[in-house]
Amino acid sequence: MTEVFKSDLKKRLHPLINQLGEEIVAIWRSHLTLSPFQLPEELGYVEGKLEGERLTIQNCCYQSQEFRKMHLELAKVGENLDILHCVMFPNSAYPLAMFGCDIVAGKKGISAAIVDLSPTSTDKTLSKAYQEKLLTLKNPNFSDVRELPPWGDIFSPYCLFIRPSDNQEEQKFVQRVTDFLKIHCQIATESQPVSPEEKLGYQAGQKNYCQQQQKNDKTRRILEKAFGIDWAETYMNKVLFDIPE
Repeated sequence: MTEVFKSDLKKRLHPLINQLGEEIVAIWRSHLTLSPFQLPEELGYVEGKLEGERLTIQNCCYQSQEFRKMHLELAKVGENLDILHCVMFPNSAYPLAMFGCDIVAGKKGISAAIVDLSPTSTDKTLSKAYQEKLLTLKNPNFSDVRELPPWGDIFSPYCLFIRPSDNQEEQKFVQRVTDFLKIHCQIATESQPVSPEEKLGYQAGQKNYCQQQQKNDKTRRILEKAFGIDWAETYMNKVLFDIPE
């Protein structure tokens, strides 16, 4: 990840965010044939002010045959908020779920950590291939499982949303993310393209996922305060959750 994030941002972030970011990119590189995905130049690395504090956002994006975009974002707001955000957007010609992962860290530690493989099929369930592999994983226990947001009907029954209580739980979360990610990449490389009719169904599922994620008011408010309403709208629609054409 040091090749991708060349600013001083990495050394200013919570160690768990750096660890997971490195793990994600390493798995992408080992399992998929990657090529760069070009974001608009002004949106790759962004700095602004939020209530007088420095806000830094840095993105790296790849694509592959199976995924139209793989997006990893690291962000820091002053000394109070560190963020990792990752989404893999499938090529709609393949019968794949949406991999999504977020970590939010503050001065008191990790306040939120979520990972899921969210279905995009018309019946809104994960395929047999996903379910069989996910059922082989050990189900770790966490002391503080959080409630999903009101728009969270896009998530699967395997979604994990927690507030880790200590380093051990943080590492169990990282293991869960890497397990999900390896399963996802394996299924992707073994998948065959679907029919044009099925493709439209997966496209609609991905569109619904993006539209529901755009309802995350916390993210939108931070961006609007730092960069303005128009910029925030562009960033939400073109970087964070761009809807497939």
